[in-house]
Amino acid sequence: MMSAVASTPGSPSGLTATRHSDGSPARLLVAEDEALLADMLLDALAFAGYDVEVTHTGTQALEMVERRRPDAILLDVNLPDLSGFAVAERLRARSDSTPIIFLTARDTPADLRDGFLAGGDDYLTKPFRLEELRLRIEAVLRRTLTDRHQVDDTLRIGDLVIDVTAHQVWSAGTEVSLSRTEFRLLAHLAANPDRVWSRADLLRQVWGFNVDSDTSLVETYISYLRRKLNTDLIQTVRGVGYVVRTPASS
Repeated sequence: MMSAVASTPGSPSGLTATRHSDGSPARLLVAEDEALLADMLLDALAFAGYDVEVTHTGTQALEMVERRRPDAILLDVNLPDLSGFAVAERLRARSDSTPIIFLTARDTPADLRDGFLAGGDDYLTKPFRLEELRLRIEAVLRRTLTDRHQVDDTLRIGDLVIDVTAHQVWSAGTEVSLSRTEFRLLAHLAANPDRVWSRADLLRQVWGFNVDSDTSLVETYISYLRRKLNTDLIQTVRGVGYVVRTPASS
């Protein structure tokens, strides 16, 4: 069988594995049913400085997330019991926001869309280079681990209050529960009020996705936000994109 990894274990020049503020290594959970690939990832990522655990089924992955509290999950889509998408959906349904990077040979626009809608933070198709995987892991960890140690940062626009540090949102005084991706999208728009962002820009800025296709993903999440927040602050600029407008009275 051809390996899904297109390079040998190693560390990209100048790239250091992210650590917690106490100096302990970031914890990764690898859920991959192909034993050879799972072993390669374990060796390569442990060599790079991460604390790595491996599991081979979706059910075990759900249990280990609860027990180990990883900082990120590398999740194969084609697991033997539950699909990676189903695992992600179950985690998000129980308000678990652990970052998820999908690893899969499924590379159609529909698969990509399903992965992000299931709650994924990134999506890497096989075969992939270990160097690229490392870069994507670090990009996710920089966003998520760093956010936990930021000084208090609260955004207020109209009747919306967004506590970036606590990952909380209030609309007209009522707290609203958002997924990690919904929160990132809202915070990005709110941090740049009155600036119009194209769908392709938002895919790059919020999802870290550099291909300008399948922008319906953005439309779907904008719809989620409008429904949950019950606000007209998020506006569509036809033919251009989306913007959070500052109310005239603010």
